[in-house]
This record gives sequence, structure tokens and C-alpha cells, in this order.
Amino acid sequence: MEELIVISDDSGSESSGESRSGRARRIRRALSRTPGALPRRTVNKNRKVEPISHRRLRMVTNTIEENFPLGTVQFLMDFVSPQHYPPREIVAHIVQKILLSDSETLDVLKDAYMLLMKIQQLHPANAKTVEWDWKLLTYVMEEEGQNLPGRVLFLRYVVQTLEDDFQHIVRRQRQHLQQSIASTVLSCDKQPHNVRDVIKWLVRVVTDDGLTQPPNGNQTSSEKRILKASGSHPASQTSLTKNTIKLIVCHLQRMLSIAVEVDRTPTCSSNKIAEMMFGFVLDIPERSQREMFFTTMESHLLRCKVLEIIFLHSCEIPTRLPLSLAQTLYFLNNSTSLLKCQSDKTQWQTWDELVEHLQFLLSSYQHVLREHLRSSVIDRKDLIIKRIKPKLQQADDITVMDVEKQIKAFQGRLIQMLGEPLAPQLQNKVHLLKLLLIFAADLNPDAEPSPKNSRGPRGLSKH
Repeated sequence: MEELIVISDDSGSESSGESRSGRARRIRRALSRTPGALPRRTVNKNRKVEPISHRRLRMVTNTIEENFPLGTVQFLMDFVSPQHYPPREIVAHIVQKILLSDSETLDVLKDAYMLLMKIQQLHPANAKTVEWDWKLLTYVMEEEGQNLPGRVLFLRYVVQTLEDDFQHIVRRQRQHLQQSIASTVLSCDKQPHNVRDVIKWLVRVVTDDGLTQPPNGNQTSSEKRILKASGSHPASQTSLTKNTIKLIVCHLQRMLSIAVEVDRTPTCSSNKIAEMMFGFVLDIPERSQREMFFTTMESHLLRCKVLEIIFLHSCEIPTRLPLSLAQTLYFLNNSTSLLKCQSDKTQWQTWDELVEHLQFLLSSYQHVLREHLRSSVIDRKDLIIKRIKPKLQQADDITVMDVEKQIKAFQGRLIQMLGEPLAPQLQNKVHLLKLLLIFAADLNPDAEPSPKNSRGPRGLSKH
């Protein structure tokens, strides 16, 4: 017969003189006799999923009443199973009172996070059962919550619930993405202000000098605990802080990539988000910060749209070319840099960054084409399974000769603007861009070598 640790939930069986501290000692002794999970019965897959039993739940509530969070977490870790789930108010307590506590030890934070991940794995949250809301997330991401040691773990938990629920709906091929948690909080149609919040938090983390290097040169205790709980063990305090930034940036970028997909048309959503981003990106002061912003962006469609807006605003003569290979060639010889705060940089480095952004644009556009990223996520699955070739636009019909002509004109433009031979680093970037464009042109089955007197796609020539 299975042995169980029993703490009576019959208050009448306790002597009147027994204090609450005595009850706490009993709980601690019970836990000390339980090195691992409580013995489990063989799982019956046909058994109905139900809440944790009242007797076991009383054991958990005893630890909560005695303010013994380690006991709360350990008991729940033992009691949660494929057939048993905790009540919502208990999950809310784990999130709000333990994971987001400003006084718990590192071990308790890690255990609370692992418990939430176990619950999420066995009993995934949906829009009706999720135990965090935008108000709580805002508190954690704004100034009030910046010193919470469990901040990164909470953000990871939030993203995990969004991801799991979204993928569950997609896998079941349901046409109701609007019922997902992501749609509830990250829809551009229903909650555009929430999407703007994510962009604001992202840019703040990328540009916050206080996060990049604490004023006194030392890592705060809360930052150390965040990184340790996240499983990161860098060698220096500076790299600790940088890794904290990267973790938060990656989680926020993941939220934006989900926001692109939750509404009916990713193209419309990415257009809206890119418009929101435009002003924020222009305010990022350092190139290294912009590089982090763009290289961590998960959605290639969104990265295309943001860069497209930046380039369109930098052209003296606008173009009506859609997002395409021809548009990239047009930007090459008609755009200048809108990005400011380059006082500590030489002029050639401004052009070097412009070429790098063209590389980003071209690379992401290739992903958009190959992976059908302009189609809804549900339709995309069928397109990929059936190996449907991407539909090329007329403006994608560029040739190797078009590329060579435009690159040569751009090199001449650079020499004229800079008044000196190109720096080796800039020369290498221009050469790499040329190779990427030639590769893209060679992939186009409709493109044929052009005679010397031929013209490129309409709208491509420099105005």
C-alpha cells in the first residue's frame, strides 16, 4: 500500500495549545522525510483530469498560511500530475507571491519557475485559465518591477504560455486564432496599445545605459539572481548584465513575432507594427544598439517592413515598387541614412550601416518568399507541406547584369560622397551585398541574362 505523508486537515484533532509555529515545524519535518516526489500510482490515461484532492490541497494551504513558500512549491511539485491540476488561485499565488517576490531566495525562485513550467506542460493555460494579465506584465516591465529578481523568469513564463496556446490552436487547424491568449493581449486590431507597450519596453532595454553598465560598475544582487535563475553563468559582471539584456530582448522580440501572426493577415499586422516601430527605431542612439534590435528580431516579415519604412523615408524621390528585389536595388542608389547620433563615428561608417541594413532587408525578404510568411500561419502549413513554390512578383525579376550595374553605380556614389577610396570594411560589405543580390537573381527562374543594352525592371533606374 502506498505510503503518504498526512497532515491532518481536521482542526479539531489539534490540541488547543498547539501554535502555528508548531504546525510549521511539522510541515518542515514532513518535507525533510520526502527527498523526492511522493510515491505515485500508475497513471491511467483514461482517468478523468481533476483538481488536486482536498486533503492534499489542505497540506499546500497550510504552507501558505505559515508563509513557507519552499514547502508550498515542493508539495505542489509532488501533487501536480497529468491527472491532477492545482486551483487557479494557487497558481496565481505562485506567480504573484513567490516568483515575483522581492525577498525570496534564488532556490525558491528557481523551484517556483520549474513548478509553473510543469503545470504549463501538463495543463497548458488558455485564454480563460491563464493566471497573468497585461496589468501584471506592465508592472513587472515598467520601473516598479525592474528590481524584481524573478523578472526574467516571469517574462519567460509569459512567453511560454503565449507560445504553447498559440501552437496548440495552430496544430489543431482551428480557424479561431482570435480565441488564443496572444490574440487577447497582442492583437493589432484589438489591443494595439499593448503592442506599442512591447515595442517601448524593447527599445528601453536595448538603449538603457543603466542596464548596459551600472553606475558604480557593480552588478546589483537582483540582476545576479536573475541571471543565475535563468541558467546563465558568464565570467564577468559586465557580461552578466549584457546577457540579462539579451534574454529580455529575445523574449520581447518573440512576443512581437507572435503579434504579427495572431490576426488574419500577417502583412497587415506587420505593416501596423512597423509603423509603430519607426519613430522608436530612429531614437535608438547607438549603432550597436540598433544592431541588437535588428539581429534579434524573430519575424523576418516584420524586419522587412521596418527597414522598408526607414529606407522609403530616406529616399528623396519615393518609389511605388513593392517589397521586392527591385526595391532593394532602388534603395541602393536612392537612399541615405536617417539614423542620427553618429557624432563619434566617421562618415563611412554611416554608409557601412546602411549597406548592412540592405543586407538585412535582402536576407529577410528571401525568408519571406521561401517560407510563405505573407500567408496566414494556418494556410502556411499547407503551402509548406505541399511544397508550393513562392509566388514571385514582377519586381522580383532582376538579372545579374542589373545587380552589377547598380552596384557599380553605388560604388561610384560612395567615392563621390566620401571623397576618398572606400574603407576595406565598407568594400567588403558592398561586395557581400553584391553576392547576395546575384544569388537572389540566380534563384529567380524567370530571370534571364540581359543583353548589354537591356533595361532593368521598371522603376529600378536611378532618378
